[in-house]
Amino acid sequence: MRFIAQRQDLFHLLTRLQTVVGQKAALPILSNILLEAKGNLLTVVGTDLVIGLKAFAEAKVFEEGITTLPARRLTQLIRELTCHAVEISKGKDDIVEITANASRFKIHSLPATEYPPFPDMQGAKKFEIDAKTFRESLYKTAFAVSKEDSRYVLTGVLVRMEEGLITFVGTDGKRLSKAHLPPADSESFQGNYILPIRAVEELLRNLEGEERMNLYLQNERVAIETPSFFFTTKLLPGEFPDFMRVIPEKPQEMLTLHREELTSLLRQVSLFTADSSQSVRFTFAPQELRLSANAADVGEGRVTMPVQYSGEKIDIAFNPGYFLDILRHCKGETVTLGLTDSFNPGLLIDQEEGSPFHHKTTPLFMLMPMRLDGN
Repeated sequence: MRFIAQRQDLFHLLTRLQTVVGQKAALPILSNILLEAKGNLLTVVGTDLVIGLKAFAEAKVFEEGITTLPARRLTQLIRELTCHAVEISKGKDDIVEITANASRFKIHSLPATEYPPFPDMQGAKKFEIDAKTFRESLYKTAFAVSKEDSRYVLTGVLVRMEEGLITFVGTDGKRLSKAHLPPADSESFQGNYILPIRAVEELLRNLEGEERMNLYLQNERVAIETPSFFFTTKLLPGEFPDFMRVIPEKPQEMLTLHREELTSLLRQVSLFTADSSQSVRFTFAPQELRLSANAADVGEGRVTMPVQYSGEKIDIAFNPGYFLDILRHCKGETVTLGLTDSFNPGLLIDQEEGSPFHHKTTPLFMLMPMRLDGN
């Protein structure tokens, strides 16, 4: 094997794979990445046996071949080089030589035959999707997944194919985020797929800047293909809870709130919550929303903002951190808050979406209320 690649292109490929390749892998070969030079293309592969990433770059190939090299050490070396192009060659032994201008380096490789085969997605259901919208849907739901391993099935993002609509859901039981993609090209296809949060984080990094992608679906694995990479992940086993059952079908009150003003006031009053039980009281009265919190060892905070509300007084408490997380994942100038009473979940709808509320098809966030105290 012998090829020349642009240092910047090579470093970009290696950086992409750094969070995929395990530094404390059970098998030594999994700390390596696989490099294959063929035609005029360099392919670099990394895997931890759960997720795998294959990335591509142009290269001038003099002799086709394949090898594996330590991922971390190779990336560090390429980062420190100052040349424009790097030559990598391997003879019949396990030594790989890297040439950068007048510099020469030799690294021990491991046989490519020991590297795990990249998963075969032959026979998978394939959909062509707008990559930007897919990434945005993952971004709007990933923050809400559970951080507790005891709730294993909730530590990933649900991707549901149903009636031609792709629905994304993240929840930890206290909050929920639901996003949608436009109808897919197969209304008859149905299925639930739970992406591990690590896989979602990798996709958020790698899909940035991509325009089109292919989504491949199998019973136990999902893959994403773009012109610059091919990504695959095992799915989380188990049955995702029936999230539609807990979303209110039609809240009694739908209030429009200015997002930036609410964010600023909620940050202010959240400074007066107790560390042990963070809770802010939302009091809706005619033409006014009052936010209040108090903690015995801190003090008390009260702020108000005007709202177009003329109904009966409503008191409801929310975790301010969770509420702010939702506001950060909205983009519209205003959000709609749907309320039923003090004890049922609150719904938040980003008005950038611009669509009227529909229980099943509207992208939304849901937040469970907290116990009201005496503040």
